[in-house]
Amino acid sequence: MEEINLKELWHYFMSKSYIAIAAMIICILVGNIYLFCFQTPLYKSTTSLVLVNEERSAASITQSDITLNNNLVTTYSEIIKSRNVLSQVAENLELDESVENLSRSISVYSVTDTQIIKVDVSRESNEEARDIANELADVFSKEIRSIYRIQNISVVDEATLATSPYNISIIKQNAIYSIVGMLIGMGIIFVIFYFDTSIKDVKTVEEKLDLTVLGVVPKVGDKHGSKK
Repeated sequence: MEEINLKELWHYFMSKSYIAIAAMIICILVGNIYLFCFQTPLYKSTTSLVLVNEERSAASITQSDITLNNNLVTTYSEIIKSRNVLSQVAENLELDESVENLSRSISVYSVTDTQIIKVDVSRESNEEARDIANELADVFSKEIRSIYRIQNISVVDEATLATSPYNISIIKQNAIYSIVGMLIGMGIIFVIFYFDTSIKDVKTVEEKLDLTVLGVVPKVGDKHGSKK
């Protein structure tokens, strides 16, 4: 494999920097066309639930209660997205969509080393995201009472109305487009450099061909200003 002269490569990059700039501009333009014309804004609302027995005071809660609740966190996370719960939510809010589609817009996760469960709902409508999250918490609490005959679910934070889409950030996305465009441009320049076998100066002749240059014929402009 032919060795690459880093200094020569650097100078080549500098002489062809317009390619990287052009690639960056194109990526930014294409990215912004997608951003403003095709990307669907999504709004996220979150509700937080905690596992605690409302019938008992904080002072009377034992270690066994905490252990039981910790063991139930994973189970409860699955019940929240169960068909039974989601179908009730869809019916209560009169949502015209399948349970499977509704499930895809819901994310459930537990906060590490706590008894808190967070439910994220992502929708194209910020009001719909909020309403689904709050209704989900209400239906889920009733379902737990029906299944386990206990009331150990409390709402820590109700879902609020999101004011801006979470999946769109003009500054962040344009920064990514710029970096991607620059990398593509640099890749193109490197490929051109690697496969460019033309002789560019006297030093290249002496190094690559091991020949002594006796003279150089300069380019001379004619009366019309063109080079010959």
